[in-house]
Amino acid sequence: QVQLVESGGGLVQPGGSLRLSCAASGSIFSINAMGWFRQAPGKEREFVAVIMRIIGSTAYADSVKGRFTISRDNAKNTVYLQMNSLKPEDTAVYYCAATKRGGVGVPNYDYWGQGTQVTVSS
Repeated sequence: QVQLVESGGGLVQPGGSLRLSCAASGSIFSINAMGWFRQAPGKEREFVAVIMRIIGSTAYADSVKGRFTISRDNAKNTVYLQMNSLKPEDTAVYYCAATKRGGVGVPNYDYWGQGTQVTVSS
């Protein structure tokens, strides 16, 4: 089992920045990749970014490319999502997730955090 705990959400004005953190514990060795997803009210959960745990390669949704950066600190078993130039449409609950396989689809992910709210509003 793997446990994931997100932190760092909050209220920010358009154009502002936030950094989300996801601390992992448990059977980390079984994890191949860590991802961030988000879900806005009335919408399906969608992929945001993913990072491979060992080699560090990354991928992003087109909607966040160039604004968001995913990174990891394996010594701390923590993944980060730096979000810059935030827009109102980025408002959502952001979830950290871990997969034993890989990919960007929600069904690929085996473990999920509880989510953290990000609200972008003036």
